[in-house]
Amino acid sequence: MLIEGLKRGLITALCVASVSGCATFQPMGDAIDELFSDGDNAEPPAELTDYQAEIKLDIIWDESDGLGTDELNLNLVPAVNETQVIIADHDGLIQARNRLDGELLWEVETDLAISSGPVIAGEMLLVGTSKAEVLALNAKTGAAIWKQTVSSEVLALPLVVDNSVVVRSVDGQVSSLNKADGKLLWTVGHHTPALSIRGNGSPVVKDDVMIIAYADGKLAALKTVDGGYLWESSVAVPHGRSEVERLTDLNGTPILKDNTVFIGSYNSGINAASALDGDILWRNEAISSLYGLTADERYLYLSDASSDMWQLDQRNGASYWKQTDLHQRQLSQPAIYGDYVVVGDFEGYLHWLSKTDGRLLARIEITDEPIIAQPVIIDNIVYVYATDGELAAVKALLF
Repeated sequence: MLIEGLKRGLITALCVASVSGCATFQPMGDAIDELFSDGDNAEPPAELTDYQAEIKLDIIWDESDGLGTDELNLNLVPAVNETQVIIADHDGLIQARNRLDGELLWEVETDLAISSGPVIAGEMLLVGTSKAEVLALNAKTGAAIWKQTVSSEVLALPLVVDNSVVVRSVDGQVSSLNKADGKLLWTVGHHTPALSIRGNGSPVVKDDVMIIAYADGKLAALKTVDGGYLWESSVAVPHGRSEVERLTDLNGTPILKDNTVFIGSYNSGINAASALDGDILWRNEAISSLYGLTADERYLYLSDASSDMWQLDQRNGASYWKQTDLHQRQLSQPAIYGDYVVVGDFEGYLHWLSKTDGRLLARIEITDEPIIAQPVIIDNIVYVYATDGELAAVKALLF
């Protein structure tokens, strides 16, 4: 049975794989209307109601790069290290700011349609583009180091593995580039279904093994040295009659802890698999997820396809709590802030939830546009980047 009210989330997420530029928020609405035979049956977003605030939130500083995602469904995120926070917009502007006060340190106009990143890797900065490019820059100055073309648009964050940069493109191909000069080392292709969620998950690496989640519901382990397959497992199996019901995308970047891989799926639950051979350890089929999971030492946290928040036990997938006060508010992937869960929504609000029981503790309005990028937390400061280019640093204080 198709989950009630998924239309709002699917408008920003569905992508026909054969079409390169299907990234916009609104144009996908007509396609979704055709997939839902009874028209617009989406539930309205929950209204924000009064609650007992238990935390005081302060915006330390906020700045804007002016464009942000340009109303496209991209993977532009804040990259943060000890001294700076770096953001990029779809028009090609990259800015580095002082992490503590927001002062502009440098900026560069790349004239590229940036679609993913930036990623800080030591002294290197990496971004991907909608035109299938990967650009490496000096993280301290913004000076270009190299640029390489891959197979298709890059939504996944580039990943540095030893002396290489691993790039996953929207067509499912994985490319390994030489970190020093960007030259191609190897590529591995993978079939992408004609209709799939516009995912942005990157591979994860342990030792010399790379684990990748694909849009056809398969999880695979590859050798980092040459891309050779070690194993492949069908984690999500299609079911149902319609194309939407049969979507089996494994969404977001997998979480790898010890020898267990955790991954969310659209229509096939939240899954735990062995990192040694891909065997399924457990599956919670009650939850459909469009975005990635977040983990602490014992639990998984996620926003499901209806924007209800969950806490799951990593040992067996059992649910400890479900938070429905933010139902259909198109939540971002959550982040962990000490004893709290932090998540953004489609109206530019940042919400603080208790890890103990999921109750709302605080909220603050950053902007009036969506926050779809996962918040980044460094030294108890939350860095938030909204789709309109607003970048804010937020800190929580107990009353």
